[in-house]
Amino acid sequence: MESKIVKEKTDLTYLKWSHVRSSSGTAGTFLKSESVTEGKKIYYKLSNFDSLHGVVGHECVNEIIVDRLLTVLGVPHLSYELINAEIEIDGQKYNTYLASSEDFKKPGESKTALDNYFRVNSKEGETPYEFCVRNRWRKYIDTMIAVDFLILNRDRHGANIEVLRNSRKKTIRLAPLFDHGLSLLYSCINEKEVKAFDIMEDKRCQNFIGGYSCYENLGFIKDKGKVFSHKLSLSDRTYIFEDLEGIISREHIDKIWNMIYERFKIYESL
Repeated sequence: MESKIVKEKTDLTYLKWSHVRSSSGTAGTFLKSESVTEGKKIYYKLSNFDSLHGVVGHECVNEIIVDRLLTVLGVPHLSYELINAEIEIDGQKYNTYLASSEDFKKPGESKTALDNYFRVNSKEGETPYEFCVRNRWRKYIDTMIAVDFLILNRDRHGANIEVLRNSRKKTIRLAPLFDHGLSLLYSCINEKEVKAFDIMEDKRCQNFIGGYSCYENLGFIKDKGKVFSHKLSLSDRTYIFEDLEGIISREHIDKIWNMIYERFKIYESL
């Protein structure tokens, strides 16, 4: 799936939504759905939903921003579409932007959460990071740690890293990076909170690999110069935020860009 924004309103009222509570303990509900289109399985997700006020978050916008950021940095990842959609939940219609993505599993592959795979296959006393190094996933994990620092990902729990296995072909790999909604300024629901947000604050994060600090987790990376294929430059701003004006505010865009760019400079200085 190509990363893009569909601004023309799309009728998706036929989708059935299931409730998934935020694993990070944030308030609200995150709704997910799926469909099969032209033989392809498509997954849909909403931003934070409140039954009284409707969709109140902007996590889906974060997905497209991080998608584009990872494209710039040369990091393999799941691509998203941001769709202006009309949806129906419990008989009530809403107009919102949602995120869609294709199934990243190849034919014959099954998936399991990394925390479950670690629990079954790790050695006594082995840490999750050591386990990944032993399985030759160091480059992937180091890249993930660096990305999570740049975007302040607060929700890299063990199910947000997936192991894909094909028992017939005897192959095993980690899924491309996905699920970055609870990052950047996701906790800001109005312009006052956007303005007050500290882009360099080391907020407590949920991480399966490492600790609660995205900054301290950078210490795992031995060769920081080889994590990203490309560097972030000022000219990348145009691509990353293309067509987002009017979906989030200019102040919101400015704050997110400053956050990413300033954190990238810190990463490079280590």
